[in-house]
Amino acid sequence: MTEPILTAMTARHIAGGLRLCRVCGWNQLEEDWRLFLDTPGSGGVVIARPGSVLGTATWMRYGSVAWIAMMLVDPAARGAGRGAKLLAEALSNVAHAPCVGLDATPAGEPLYRRFGFESHSSLVRVKATIESGLLPERRRAPRRMTESDLPAVCRWDRDVFGADRSALLGTLLARAPECAWVVSGAAGLGGYTFGRPGHLYWQLGPVVAVDVEAARELAAACLSCLPGRKVAIDAGAAGGEWLGFLRSAGFVEERRFARMYLRGYVPPGVPAAQFAIAGPEFG
Repeated sequence: MTEPILTAMTARHIAGGLRLCRVCGWNQLEEDWRLFLDTPGSGGVVIARPGSVLGTATWMRYGSVAWIAMMLVDPAARGAGRGAKLLAEALSNVAHAPCVGLDATPAGEPLYRRFGFESHSSLVRVKATIESGLLPERRRAPRRMTESDLPAVCRWDRDVFGADRSALLGTLLARAPECAWVVSGAAGLGGYTFGRPGHLYWQLGPVVAVDVEAARELAAACLSCLPGRKVAIDAGAAGGEWLGFLRSAGFVEERRFARMYLRGYVPPGVPAAQFAIAGPEFG
């Protein structure tokens, strides 16, 4: 049998990445994989034999922040150090980034610690099949986001996330306008939310807001457009009032993540304003 090789990811590897997603129960679509290939400074690597992708690792470059993601190894090909090879190669491609982060499952955390990542905060994934009757009435009157809102949203997002991810946010608005909402606050923009479809469920996030009330209003507006759909939210685990709202809307905890950064790197942004992330693959 041909020995697997480590090589740069190209569009021809997307089908293999999708196969690994299905084998491992992950949610990503082809559009998600293409973002890693189409975004400047971003990319991926694969371990593959001819016609068969055995493992993947990707990175998104948001200016000063590099985000490691899509660490996938075929269950039948594990135990040979392939995950470590993929991670080492991904890190070599972002070696000059001022900050490198990722979101780790409990299973992946030991590997990341070996490479110098340290935990910064916790995230909890909650899921629900949306029932409109469980959503609260909206008082702040969020409205659908338009392209004209994007400059203000992206300016605030650079402060909250800690880097420029305007290309990602523009893509999310185009892919799922029903999930993109804004709400006004006392000093102008009070919050915004995005979302996207997936193979198994919709992902709501990022959700950024000045306070938990604005976050609730935005989430309710978005979720009201998805009745009967399964939705996942990756929320800050420390937000008791926010998590209480999600539970009241029918969401149930599925698993936890650890947000990790390479040792010595200062976590960017304003985590307290990030009520939900864009997903582990996008930060």
